[in-house]
Amino acid sequence: MPQLDLYNMPLGPTSRAIQMIAKAVGVKLNSKFINTMEGDQLKPEFVKINPQHTIPTLVDDGFVIWESRAIAVYLVEKYGKPDSSLYPNDPQKRALINQRLYFDMSTYDALSKYLYPLFRTGKLGDQETLDKFNTSMEFLNTFLEGQDFVAGKELTVADIVLLATVSATQVIAFDLAKFPNVERWYKNAPNVVPGWAENLKTLEEAKNTISLLRSVDPFGTHSKFFNMPQLDLYNMPMAPASRAIQMIAKAVGVELNSKFINTLEGDQLKPEFVKINPQHTIPTLVDDGFAIWESRAIAVYLVEKYGKPDSSLYPKDPQKRALINQRLYFDMGTVYDALGKYLFPLFRTGKLGDQEALDKFNTAIGFLNTFLEGQDFVAGKELTVADIVLLATVSTTQLIAFDLAKFPNVERWYKNAPKVVPGWAENLKSLEEAKKFFDEKVAALSK
Repeated sequence: MPQLDLYNMPLGPTSRAIQMIAKAVGVKLNSKFINTMEGDQLKPEFVKINPQHTIPTLVDDGFVIWESRAIAVYLVEKYGKPDSSLYPNDPQKRALINQRLYFDMSTYDALSKYLYPLFRTGKLGDQETLDKFNTSMEFLNTFLEGQDFVAGKELTVADIVLLATVSATQVIAFDLAKFPNVERWYKNAPNVVPGWAENLKTLEEAKNTISLLRSVDPFGTHSKFFNMPQLDLYNMPMAPASRAIQMIAKAVGVELNSKFINTLEGDQLKPEFVKINPQHTIPTLVDDGFAIWESRAIAVYLVEKYGKPDSSLYPKDPQKRALINQRLYFDMGTVYDALGKYLFPLFRTGKLGDQEALDKFNTAIGFLNTFLEGQDFVAGKELTVADIVLLATVSTTQLIAFDLAKFPNVERWYKNAPKVVPGWAENLKSLEEAKKFFDEKVAALSK
């Protein structure tokens, strides 16, 4: 029998879907619990398996695949019967199944926006989020008009995946009777879906878990599940300092409510923002009324308040902290300052800074190259806030023709970032948006 490791949180709809698919094709999964509420998905050993650090993730004898719907199809194609009705060879049948799988992704998104606030605030989403989920249910009700399955005349992976999503409504008071075709289809599940009893048992555990957590701490100040912090980050997401904070937040497992401040339009000078930060700089973090600015101070604050005790990102040891702090000041006064003087004139003139500005930046990166001689991180043997902050700064060089190969230690450190830095993919995505913005700005200035 194959060794199939499923990294998952069993209570989640996507994990339950894969358990039922496995049952349907007759394979056993070795379930490895990933507690996303405790940040297990951000641990280096899991990020090494899945750099996107999402669950469920399947490892089949060294082959790694994530995204539940892709896993579902993979299991049927590899372990199901030839031309299985769960995912048949016929292109038209497959096309319809695939459409329903993509439809599930949007339905799941609508459900999560209504249901998952319960874990952060103790309350379901607002009426708008409920309306969107109801709309998805109306579409599903239409698809099921006059038929027993969502994608043809037989049970397919699309049914199982969508049933896992819809069954999550049983955790709350959601009335399927408003959608008669959906209700009929749902009530037929015990008759046709392998593993349905286990799915319901897991759902019952989910419901009990929510009830227990609410009774132990009914949204009190120490509730980790129902009282997640309200963290507003006033920022310009494309900027290095803002990207650094987004990655730090990812590393400690908190969500930021991003509030866009367009400094090119003078948003930072508006009275309502100056009232929050009289220095009117970004990024600025507001944590339940407490305002703090200067990105490196924010980075340390997030780790100290929301990170694990004695986190390696900013450990308690005075010598380790001193080295991290030195690197943070080095980023601000040397690397970021030099980069700004070379790069930022592009916004005003359409041209980069002069040779003197470039020389100063090269000198700064030269120092960084020295710090990284014989080691993988800038301030010790483990990833720290200093690495994340400096990587946000150095990654900005990707907007221009700057060759990191001249600095081999820096290049090696930079290339290792996708393997060790939470949120690195999002950082690169923001950089792509920044590059597009840069190109448009330069084109406009050159006219």
